[in-house]
Amino acid sequence: MDIATILGVVLGFGVILASLVMGGGAMAFIDVPSIIIVVGGMLCGTMIHFSLPQFLGIFSVLKKAILIKISSPNELIQNMVNYAAISRRDGTLALEEQIRKTDNPFLAKGLQMLVDGRNEEKIRELLTLEIDSLQERHATGKKILEFMGAAAPAFGMIGTLIGLVQMLRNLTSPEDIGAGMAVALITTFYGSILANLVFIPMAGKLGIYSKAEIMAMEITLEGICTISRGENPTVVREKMQAFLAPKRREDIKANI
Repeated sequence: MDIATILGVVLGFGVILASLVMGGGAMAFIDVPSIIIVVGGMLCGTMIHFSLPQFLGIFSVLKKAILIKISSPNELIQNMVNYAAISRRDGTLALEEQIRKTDNPFLAKGLQMLVDGRNEEKIRELLTLEIDSLQERHATGKKILEFMGAAAPAFGMIGTLIGLVQMLRNLTSPEDIGAGMAVALITTFYGSILANLVFIPMAGKLGIYSKAEIMAMEITLEGICTISRGENPTVVREKMQAFLAPKRREDIKANI
C-alpha cells in the first residue's frame, strides 16, 4: 500500500477544510447541485470519451495507484542470481520448487517456461508480449485519470456559468447578487480540488508505478533469458547489475 498517496489526499483535504473553518462560513462551501454538476458531468464525459469496460475499470485504476506492490530491483536481481545457481547446480527442473515460493505471476510464468524447456527466443517473445500488454493497460488507466483531471475543472466552469446566468436573471434583488455569485463560484472550487488533489496527482503516481513495474518485468525477462542460455551465476550477476546504481551492485551475490 502506498501510504504517501493516502496521506497526501487526506492531508490535502484536511488543509483545505481547516482553512475554510478558520476563515468562517465553512457551510457556505457545501452546495449539492454544484457537486452533482462537477462529479456527474465529469463521470458522464469520461463515459463518452472511453469505452464502457474502460470506464467501469476506473476503480481498478484507482486501486492500482494506491495498493500496488512492486518488487525492488535488488530483490529481483538477487533472485535471478540464486535461480541461476540452482539451475547450474541441479538443472532447470529444480526451479519448479521456486515457482511455488513466489507470488509474482510474471516471474512464475518465466520460471515455468524454463522448467518446460522453452528456448530463449520463445521465452523472450512471450514475456515481451506480457510487458507490452501491461504497458498498454497502464497507459489507458493513466489517460482516464488525466481526462478526469481535465474534465473536473471544465464542468466546474460550466456550473459557474449556470450560476451566473441564474444570478443575472434576478438582478431585481441587488442584495442577493453577492450570495448568488458565491454559489456560482463553488463549482469551480470543487472542480479545481478534484483535479489538482486527486486525479492529476494519481495519474502521475500511476505513471511512476507503471515505469517501475515495467522495469521489474524487464529485469525478470533478462534474468530468465540469461538462465535459459545456461550462463553461470557470475555472468547473470554481471548482466543484472546493469539495472542498479554502482553503489548497490556489490550487495548482489549467489545466496542459496
